Amino acid sequence: MRNLFLEKYGEKFVSKWLILVMDMGIISCSYLLAFTLKFTFKIENIDFRFQAFVYYMVIRLIVHLYFQTYTGVVRHTSIEDIVIIFKTVLVGSIIIKLFEMVILRNIIGDSQFHILIQILLIDFFICLYLLIASRFLVKFLYDKIFKSNLNTTDVYIFGAGNAGRTTKRVLLNDKTKKYTIRGFIDDNPSICNKTMEGVFVYSLDTLFSKVHLKKDTEVILAIDEIPITRKNEIAETFLKKGIVIKTIPSINNLINGDFQTDQIHSIKIEDLLERPTINLNINKIQKELTNKVVLVTGAAGSIGSEIVRQLARFAPEKIILLDQAESALFDFEYELNANFKDYFNQTKVVIVVADVTDELRLRKIFREHRPNIVFHAAAYKHVPMMENNPYEAVKVNVLGTKNVADLSVEFDATKFVMVSTDKAVNPTNVMGATKRLAEMYTQSMNGLGTTRFIITRFGNVLGSNGSVIPLFTKQIKAGGPVTVTHPEITRYFMTISEASQLVLEAGTMGNGSEVYVFDMGQPVKVVDLAKKMIQLSGFEEGRDIKITFTGLRPGEKLYEELLNDNENCLPTHHPKIMKASVPPHSFVEMEIALNEIKKLLLNDTNTAIIKKIKYYVPEYLSNNSIFEKLDIRK
Repeated sequence: MRNLFLEKYGEKFVSKWLILVMDMGIISCSYLLAFTLKFTFKIENIDFRFQAFVYYMVIRLIVHLYFQTYTGVVRHTSIEDIVIIFKTVLVGSIIIKLFEMVILRNIIGDSQFHILIQILLIDFFICLYLLIASRFLVKFLYDKIFKSNLNTTDVYIFGAGNAGRTTKRVLLNDKTKKYTIRGFIDDNPSICNKTMEGVFVYSLDTLFSKVHLKKDTEVILAIDEIPITRKNEIAETFLKKGIVIKTIPSINNLINGDFQTDQIHSIKIEDLLERPTINLNINKIQKELTNKVVLVTGAAGSIGSEIVRQLARFAPEKIILLDQAESALFDFEYELNANFKDYFNQTKVVIVVADVTDELRLRKIFREHRPNIVFHAAAYKHVPMMENNPYEAVKVNVLGTKNVADLSVEFDATKFVMVSTDKAVNPTNVMGATKRLAEMYTQSMNGLGTTRFIITRFGNVLGSNGSVIPLFTKQIKAGGPVTVTHPEITRYFMTISEASQLVLEAGTMGNGSEVYVFDMGQPVKVVDLAKKMIQLSGFEEGRDIKITFTGLRPGEKLYEELLNDNENCLPTHHPKIMKASVPPHSFVEMEIALNEIKKLLLNDTNTAIIKKIKYYVPEYLSNNSIFEKLDIRK
């Protein structure tokens, strides 16, 4: 019942007009008390002038109405409200005396309006104190009445800076949950062992030596910018003690005032693998995309959809979202309408259900929309599945890419940007080999027309469809076990957002035929990733959730590479994008190769198809696969 009352009337706990009446009552009492103190409580000596009292109250009322001190939500009283009250009382006191001295004495000449300067000084301090105290009293009563039946959560906030103090205020103002801020934690020795906004500031050493942290205690990481290594150290420190650390939303949410307690979440593996913010060449990308028609293939996939989200802010004339996955496209269209509606006031979005292997359908799309820029993200990428289905891998990854690339030249697209993978480097599986073959064909087409062909190559993307993160999450929720193929398997990881932004940036570079390789950071052991995810979920690896090793899957290798043995990297103007020195093949050679492979799809076996791919991609050596017998080992 109380919660229903809170939900309905919480914002109207004390109306603004009642606050104004209370303020005027406090002000009148303050004046009378100041008068009494001035005359040291000797009633017979008090020279009370009613006219002066009325004049005093009128001025105070006018100033209060001007500054609107009564309009704030009292239970959310903050430092800013106190500052306004201070200004109101100070300005009122000054106006009262100046108006009396300049106007009333000279025009009316009546001493009945005279207020002693000593009384005004005493009144200033009493009035200021009582107005502030009254608000905190209301705030205290509100918490007592409406939060007394809520469970209390003990919280420590890591970071006593702006973000930490903002987090504290948001927690204390939450009306659905009662938080007790037990302390700040900070690395800055100059503020440790002191108080900040009435809350004690601990160092990590002091906290662990003086405080026994309970398992249900919440620790919220609230620091604007923190090196990823330090973030990992902090998380690891608390995880070892069985305490799951939480984090706040981005600093943009704090600045825009959109920060809510339900946005505070347990720290995720993505938070511990993230990297510094990418600085994009906004002006160059803007110039490249504004008022252009952009086609994105695989637009409903992980990378394709994020490319579309990134494109939205650059106001292209039209974005064509092409994908064969009908349901995924439907869901993505709904998301765009819900979250990106403002962006699309000037950008037309066209949803197209189509298959990149259908050359006739693609031709109609190119003829109708005439795209200026093509981002080709459509591909099959699941290694074990493509190992068992080489026909589909070749059909989509190779011939599908050929269709889109050929039509880009035919219809004079300015630029074609292919999204490739690190599995195309020294491939050990069908998926990687087909992507390498697609790279080779795409690179060979540069110079055939006006279209410039760019290839972007990067590793695993956190949270993408089929990545280990969603799989591990499901397995942990199910109680385990978490399956890892090999204890030594290592992968590069980057976020979907980072990969997509770098694709846009790389798309503005070069004159064509370049292969751009993204800085993937340090490789990560997948088993370490699994252990950390188990800890972040509040479980203990080995006791609550077990890790089992299932063996390398067909085509899988222990270590991924970004360059093969014959490739070198050259720097570009962007620190996270490097240019691989990959000599292009001749178009004639590649056209012959793809035509031969296309013919093999009609009648021949998987063995014949793979044998032909190995001929044209000699570095393709199968691993843990039935196709190993086709390798010619050097």
